[in-house]
Amino acid sequence: MNKKLAIAVSAIAVTSVILSGCGLFGGGEQAVKEVDPPQDVTYTDGKNAEGKKEAESKSGKENVETVTRDLYLIDKNGMVVSQALSLPKHEGAAKQVLEYLVDGGPVSNMLPDGFRAVLPAETQVLGVTIKDGTAVADFSKEFANYKREDELKILQSVTYTLTQFESVKKVKIWVNGHPLNEMPVNGTPISEDLSRVDGINLDTADVTDITNTHPLTVYFLGQNENGTYYVPVTRRVDNTEKDPITAAVSELLKGPSSTSGLLDEFQGGVKLNGEPKYENGKVTLDFNKSIYGSFDEEKKVISENVLNSLVLTLTEQEGVETVALTVDGKADLTNEKGEKLSKPVARPANVNTGSF
Repeated sequence: MNKKLAIAVSAIAVTSVILSGCGLFGGGEQAVKEVDPPQDVTYTDGKNAEGKKEAESKSGKENVETVTRDLYLIDKNGMVVSQALSLPKHEGAAKQVLEYLVDGGPVSNMLPDGFRAVLPAETQVLGVTIKDGTAVADFSKEFANYKREDELKILQSVTYTLTQFESVKKVKIWVNGHPLNEMPVNGTPISEDLSRVDGINLDTADVTDITNTHPLTVYFLGQNENGTYYVPVTRRVDNTEKDPITAAVSELLKGPSSTSGLLDEFQGGVKLNGEPKYENGKVTLDFNKSIYGSFDEEKKVISENVLNSLVLTLTEQEGVETVALTVDGKADLTNEKGEKLSKPVARPANVNTGSF
């Protein structure tokens, strides 16, 4: 029942205010899927307060109109992770974001600490066509010059980077004008319907019968020298589990794989006091006091990382727009900034912005 993610894209309109006006993850707007071409700009548009074009900035360089894009890069743990980066704004946004995935390309001077590009050096994006919800990405022959262990990462990165646009539901990959039925190095089959349903950073370590399971994506924490960031991980959940909200919370509480290099923000003993409540797009979760973790229970403080992981994970589920938390039935909680969690929390427009 996954719906497509809308991580780190620019919001078209402000549709809600969260946390009393304070956004999570570096963004202050509820996430809205971005269309192609983009409808908004998040940085300077090169005009002054009177709307007149400014030829140069104080540094003597011309101001460039930019827009935030979601690029799925590879972190130090080998995970495919979105990073919201400011790119020059121009037409052909779908082709542009793929060009920023190329090793040695324009992303080189923008890479966050510990991250690397996904596509092999000198790969050219020959074109991207979008029709009836399917994007066909055509690459040059250098596309095949990757290491075997990067094969799935490339598929996931290209798929997730392109499907940040509302007009793209599925992806096809071509090389030199010819469709690929399988990846060229390790032979991974490429389905006719590459999409986010296929998952990302697949964790199937505990699965013995994959045919009787379905995918579910949760968010754990990664860390670099600049702070923490959120990493989507797709696990397989037994088909007997009918409630995706309960299943998602359960997977979060299990924590990341010990070999993943990811962090576990949930302290031992955390559990739900009852079944999640769902109404009109809002999920309410009632936890025991262990959800406070290392914080003083008397102050009723919820870790930002715990809250953010829950919001990102649960808004992956179809129909879930906001998340509210209570502890032992009481809703008088605060975040680490001392702000009252008086309203349900919505998924933000920008996630991994580097401004935690």
